[in-house]
Amino acid sequence: MPRQQRDRSNTGYYHIMIRGNDKKDIFIDEQDKIYFIEILKTKKEENKYGLIAFCIMDNHAHLILQEKEEDIANIMKRINISYVFYFNKKYKRIGHLFQDRYKSEKIEEDSYLLMATRYIHQNPVKAGIVNKAEQYKWSSYKAYIGKDEESAKEIDKELVLGILAENETEAIKELEKFTNMDGNDIFIDIDVKSNRMEEKQANKLWDELNEKENPLEEKLKTFRAETNLPLRKLAEITGINKDKINILTK
Repeated sequence: MPRQQRDRSNTGYYHIMIRGNDKKDIFIDEQDKIYFIEILKTKKEENKYGLIAFCIMDNHAHLILQEKEEDIANIMKRINISYVFYFNKKYKRIGHLFQDRYKSEKIEEDSYLLMATRYIHQNPVKAGIVNKAEQYKWSSYKAYIGKDEESAKEIDKELVLGILAENETEAIKELEKFTNMDGNDIFIDIDVKSNRMEEKQANKLWDELNEKENPLEEKLKTFRAETNLPLRKLAEITGINKDKINILTK
């Protein structure tokens, strides 16, 4: 069956997500994340696209890219092929690494760009990995706020900062304030819309699991897998610290 034509952005800006097949990790160690960032930089120079923002998690990555000389399909094809070749060679494997080519949504408005950027940078916070976006090493957020000079050379920050204020120092302050707000924006994610269980159902499931005499680790693994809720919400429902949940369900 031929692939469906993707909806083209009038502005050339896209929010992209790639994820591992069957939700498997596509970044096993720090070197993998470093290599992927190097691919983004190299392909940016070769293919002249804009790199607005990124966040690399273990089993998926988010990007905001701007089409220039090539369309987004070709850009992502080059990025994905380069990383799959590296990954398969390193881990002595064959076959597909990513689920589908990538997911994308077009960005047509300034407000949507700001919210998508915040959403990407908040990913590790929502996952319970860090408490603040600036604590996460594998995103473009530190480049935006002047705490990663090396990555800042590759990130096209001007558009996002320019929306917030004309003066860069003031724009960074506004970005920090905006990013640290508890945004509930939902964009493309790992089947968040279809797989995330409603809170009422999740409470009922946790009650049912607690009626069984299974080990806590087993209960939590089942609960996390079936609800697909963020760690903060799991902690709220179960009354168990999110860090402990994360450790027991890995």
